[in-house]
Amino acid sequence: MRPVILCTVLASLAAVLADSLPPRNYNTHDYYAVHLDPSIAPAEFANHVGLLYEGALGSIKDHHLFKCGKNDGDIVEDAIQELKRRRRKREIGLDRHILDGIRFNQKQKLKPRMVKRTAPRLVPREGLPAEDTSAVAQRKIAETLNIQDPIFNEQWHLFNTHTPGNDLNVTGVWMQGITGKNSTVCIVDDGLDMDSDDLRDNYFAEGSYDYNDHGPEPKPRLSDDRHGTRCAGEVAAGKNNACGVGVAYDSRVSGVRILSGEISDADEALAVNYKMQLNDIYSCSWGPPDDGKTMQGPGILIERAMVTAVQQGRGGKGSIYVFAAGNGAANDDNCNFDGYTNSIYSVTVGAIDQKNNHPYYSEQCSAQLVVTYSSGSGEAIHTTDVGANKCTAQHGGTSAAGPLGAGIYALLLEARPDLSWRDVQWLTVMTAVKFEATSDWQVTALGREFSHQFGYGKLDAGALIDKAKDWKTVKPQAWYYSPWMHVKHEIPQGDQGLASTFVVTEEALKKANLDKVEHITLTMNVEHTRRGDLSVELRSPSGIVSHLATARKNDEASSGYVDWTFMSVAHWGESGIGEWIVIVKDTVQNEHSGNFTDWRLRLWGECDNADIQELRPIPGEHDDDDHDEVNTVTPHTTTIVVPTPTGDPAPGNPTDHPERPVNQRPSTTAGPSSTEPTAKPEETPKPTQDNFLPSPFPTFGVSKRTQIWIYGAVALILMFCCSLAAYFFIARRQRLLNSARENYEFEILEDQADGATTGLRSGRRKQRAGELYDAFAGGSDEDLFSDDDEDDNYRDEKGYDEDAEEYTEKSRLQHGVDSGSEGSGSGPAR
Repeated sequence: MRPVILCTVLASLAAVLADSLPPRNYNTHDYYAVHLDPSIAPAEFANHVGLLYEGALGSIKDHHLFKCGKNDGDIVEDAIQELKRRRRKREIGLDRHILDGIRFNQKQKLKPRMVKRTAPRLVPREGLPAEDTSAVAQRKIAETLNIQDPIFNEQWHLFNTHTPGNDLNVTGVWMQGITGKNSTVCIVDDGLDMDSDDLRDNYFAEGSYDYNDHGPEPKPRLSDDRHGTRCAGEVAAGKNNACGVGVAYDSRVSGVRILSGEISDADEALAVNYKMQLNDIYSCSWGPPDDGKTMQGPGILIERAMVTAVQQGRGGKGSIYVFAAGNGAANDDNCNFDGYTNSIYSVTVGAIDQKNNHPYYSEQCSAQLVVTYSSGSGEAIHTTDVGANKCTAQHGGTSAAGPLGAGIYALLLEARPDLSWRDVQWLTVMTAVKFEATSDWQVTALGREFSHQFGYGKLDAGALIDKAKDWKTVKPQAWYYSPWMHVKHEIPQGDQGLASTFVVTEEALKKANLDKVEHITLTMNVEHTRRGDLSVELRSPSGIVSHLATARKNDEASSGYVDWTFMSVAHWGESGIGEWIVIVKDTVQNEHSGNFTDWRLRLWGECDNADIQELRPIPGEHDDDDHDEVNTVTPHTTTIVVPTPTGDPAPGNPTDHPERPVNQRPSTTAGPSSTEPTAKPEETPKPTQDNFLPSPFPTFGVSKRTQIWIYGAVALILMFCCSLAAYFFIARRQRLLNSARENYEFEILEDQADGATTGLRSGRRKQRAGELYDAFAGGSDEDLFSDDDEDDNYRDEKGYDEDAEEYTEKSRLQHGVDSGSEGSGSGPAR
């Protein structure tokens, strides 16, 4: 028992030390994150390369942090390259060296701060009278629960008196005594005002840290450090006499400050799973810029931190990540270009306004799981602000939607603390409420409805808690990786797309121990001179369509997609068996073009046999580098007609922002609430050909545009061959003419009236020469190309002088022509 106790003590000590790294100063020091083989002692490694050992890098296994004074070079990488050089020069043997124990290393660099996902200030609504019955019900709830907070009656997202039913449906859960007790939500943001009267009692100092100024208190320090406090108020504002109440007003709230300055990957990795045994839920209302041209995801250290948290956090049940979907819809942005929101470990939350409309800012994507309430239609979220007793009525954007989701999950964990991170996602899918809004709703394999704008619908606290009470926890996660599919084909422009298919077999999924699909990820490489022209969709064997990427008007990047991974939750509950079709489309006909290189499909879901299922290995830096492995295949590839989206604006453009465009719907696919029927699985469109010429002419299996090029090239080749043949024919005729002129002598025929002829030197030659002469008398090939009608002789004067000199003199004597006069027989008559 002693070794077990010792290991437990050491593990606990390591966890404490991991969260207690010395503060970092990037102005005076360089820092290195290094993944070492467990056999290598960090202190020994530090001594060898001349670094100082700072400590373990959070909870990521075998990852360590080292530092040194500021240096332009990369000390660790330089040491590795020097070792390789010495081995090449045979200055050192191939025996194992301490540097061979490096599995990953990264010199830390500060990167630009992430963007807070708040919407612009809204115009307050005017003249919306409260329903009498609803107002009475609200007052009764406040009296029953002893809620005396002064702005509770303004918190429409908790109980909507103006549009009854358009709220979180949370008050009934409170009536059951479920208010977030024993749950902790960590607000990863720009700080948290722990001195606020509304937050003081629920503030959890042990789960908090400042990674911008490297101190234990994430207190707001900059003039714009209000965002995190507002988000915290949405979740855990206490039931008191200050402002309003939070969704889970008896939960604990901690703060991790990262948004108030530049931060390194190492610090961000530490932040996103800080105190993961104490913090249950991480609320993240930030991400890369929502400008419609950025494609950015977490670095490998951050990925590893998140995987570590979902595997080990909360005692092995897994930390829960809630990310705001993003506010770039007016810029044609899509949350699948954000590697945080399209992570399988994130619950991505979009926004609807108080009228259940889609706000102009809320991004849509196939990775969005659910929506909840935020600003729009003249209203915003009323919550706590920075200050002793200060409130705001102007909190909005998807930044406000995310924390409401986190607060509801705090209630859920109080009711069922044994739920895993995947149980939380399953319950969200099964209980989200579809509402009356025109969108691209599709009926999924589970009989639920999914929309790229709204996910599976809006979070409903009452439905979620009721379902959780008798929920059977899901089995561990399994996964299936397809081989790389090599396409290497030009992408047609316009309405046509390049379709590539792959069949997932029952045997393959059985071997992978995968029973039921939850998430789909697709990693792909596409070359294109303007990335924003591209769109990508995935069609499953059951006919569900995921719009993985949509065209973006601002995206001028010429890099295309480089090992970028898209994600979809639209296929939740499918078996995964059958033909999967990925369609890449170049949506704009212009001078830009590209090629579809390759792709790989990954299915993630519930395992079949829990007894043999292992945890997913920590992701590697080069997981997608195996493009040329032996098991790669060439998929079936063809062109397919892809309807162009209608471009009709989604309903619900807020009246306070009439000039702002609403994000376009990516598909004309309709659902039950639409006027068009939902496509059944067997009606999945099959790849079709588009002929440039009538049916007798082959299409070569390519697009119309490519056919035009092929047939045009063939026509040019034929024209060239015909011109070449005509050239050689004319040249041969000309050589025959010249040869005849050199080999035969002619005598001019006498005047036919005299009945006499002048004989040739040879009778045989005379006949042949006469035949040639008569033939040429009709005109030569040169006549056909002559521009001078008066000078149409088929040969020049020089041709007569040598061969007809004797003829000329004799003719003059016979006809009595003076040798000085111009002869009339200088050429054949025409």
